[in-house]
Amino acid sequence: MRKTVITENPAPSVRFVEIGAEQAGQRIDNFLLRLCKGVPKSHLYKAIRGGEVRVNKGRISADYRLEEGDTVRVPPLRLPKPDEARVVPPAVFPIVFEDEALIVIDKPAGVAVHGGSGVSFGVIEQLRAARPDAAFLELAHRLDRETSGLLLIAKKRKALLALHDMMREGGGRKHYQALVVGDWVNDKQHMRQPLLKWLTASGERRVKVDAQGKAAHTIITLQKRYGRYSLVGAELRTGRTHQIRVHLASGGYPIVGDDKYGSDDVRARFARLGFGRMFLHACRLELPHPLTGEPMVLLAPLPPACTHILDYLEHNS
Repeated sequence: MRKTVITENPAPSVRFVEIGAEQAGQRIDNFLLRLCKGVPKSHLYKAIRGGEVRVNKGRISADYRLEEGDTVRVPPLRLPKPDEARVVPPAVFPIVFEDEALIVIDKPAGVAVHGGSGVSFGVIEQLRAARPDAAFLELAHRLDRETSGLLLIAKKRKALLALHDMMREGGGRKHYQALVVGDWVNDKQHMRQPLLKWLTASGERRVKVDAQGKAAHTIITLQKRYGRYSLVGAELRTGRTHQIRVHLASGGYPIVGDDKYGSDDVRARFARLGFGRMFLHACRLELPHPLTGEPMVLLAPLPPACTHILDYLEHNS
């Protein structure tokens, strides 16, 4: 009797990966997320907590930063098959600037910068999918999903670390434009309320003004009045989560379309006018080049949806 031989895909096995210069300085969790594409984040964090992931034979935490020459033990994890369809669709974003060290894109509103919190993928995953030969692509900072505008992506580890140091030390200038509810009074105002992160009962992240929070500094300038609304500029001197949104809302001037700190009625009104996003745009970055030190000024004009709604307010306010 002839036997039927069933062949199966080989079971995943332990791997040992040596860290090179390009991976040095990266957190172990971020390194594994790139290395083990397709593996759920929860599985990776469970493997780290359980000691299955080791560096130089020792247990580590998820925030451990890799060093050149480290040997990482990667436990057996289910990886996508080579012939599986790509999970992350590649995408091309408007490029404002690119050289050998970094890419600056004009991110559309409604697109997350990275996967997580119910989002399967974001800008960085799609950019990596569109550039499979790129050895290194990492976010240098963050923008909220509903915020449009300038986003920095490092193409070299050295550039990423330099950008992180620059932002931590307050180097460079980040400028935004926002349409707020209310008649903004002062031509220029410094907002310095400390901000504290907290979680709602459903586990959603929020930020509020609180004396126990971290120091935060936003400079608001009036650009134009539109009756019951005002277009303002916002310069970040610190980089706290939701900083501009919370500072403006706490002062009584919530951003139009803000679903966390703004008015539902205002959001519904603008949605009926065809404006279904938050009016916050990262319009200008001033910073030295992370490798050469040359001064850079990067600009992203307001998207058409924003200019159209301003034109409407100009004629109907």
